[in-house]
Amino acid sequence: MSMIRPVIRGTGHYLPARIVPNSEFAATLDTSDDWIVSRSGIERRHFAAEGEFTSDLAIHAARAALANAGLEPNDLDAIIVATSTPDYTFPAVATQVQAGLGMTKGFAFDIQAVCAGFVFALANASGLIAAGQAQRVLVIGAETFSRIMDWTDRGSCVLFGDGAGALVLEGQTGTGSNTDRGVLACDLNSDGRYRDLLFVDGGVSRTGTAGVLRMQGREVFRHAVEKLATTATQALEKAGLGADDVDWVVPHQANLRIIKGTAQKLGVPMERVIVTVQDHGNTSAASIPLALSVADASGRFKKGDLILTEAIGGGLSWGAVALRW
Repeated sequence: MSMIRPVIRGTGHYLPARIVPNSEFAATLDTSDDWIVSRSGIERRHFAAEGEFTSDLAIHAARAALANAGLEPNDLDAIIVATSTPDYTFPAVATQVQAGLGMTKGFAFDIQAVCAGFVFALANASGLIAAGQAQRVLVIGAETFSRIMDWTDRGSCVLFGDGAGALVLEGQTGTGSNTDRGVLACDLNSDGRYRDLLFVDGGVSRTGTAGVLRMQGREVFRHAVEKLATTATQALEKAGLGADDVDWVVPHQANLRIIKGTAQKLGVPMERVIVTVQDHGNTSAASIPLALSVADASGRFKKGDLILTEAIGGGLSWGAVALRW
């Protein structure tokens, strides 16, 4: 039976100009390049410049994705931005991207599921396309986590970076089988009982301030590998597929040990895992689209490849998407 599948039409990304190597933290913290690399795999990250905001990063990535897709802004029906670091409490970053692109039709909104935000945004975009609410949706993950760091906490501030990645999804008719191109299955989860493991200690209602990130790193790690492997397996099962069918895993780029542990649990060799954490750090909701775009630009993917994405973040929120390139 034929059905509409959301197919990736274009990819794009943007990284701020400022590159911050691990050595920069050694001047103010009891840390070193060796310490950071051994625990996270991160060697460097990018920080947004003064006056450079999440919406700016998102607009750059959006323009790159549209150019890659050969489309104009008004060819889009919707924009969804996944972010935990918006410019303002409101309006949504997505509406600022809409204005920045010169898009004068359609609708735009944000999704907040922290590091899992892009997976949630991709699932929502897929649902809009499948339901006939939109034909083309621009899905963006964009973050400026450098604005919510506690620079005295060596366990967290060395892990995060700023950046943005974007995909253009387009509805195309498929056969309804798992050989179709496009999004095949999504698996989304959350459990608010684990809020204290990873959160920001501020907010409009609670403190009237932005706050800074707080993380119980060991506990997050303990949950991450098991939950990521489970959600990835469930997404594949929903698509009628298994780990042996996967050509590429594009994981949330949080920590190299988590990436390796999840791949091992899934039974996928690291040769089939896209890793960019060493260059970007943890860019939260931006990390998966950033990694997808970087891999696409380098020619790693070929038409028909089965790609598995998975992420976990504050909430705790976690999920996975199986898609065919």
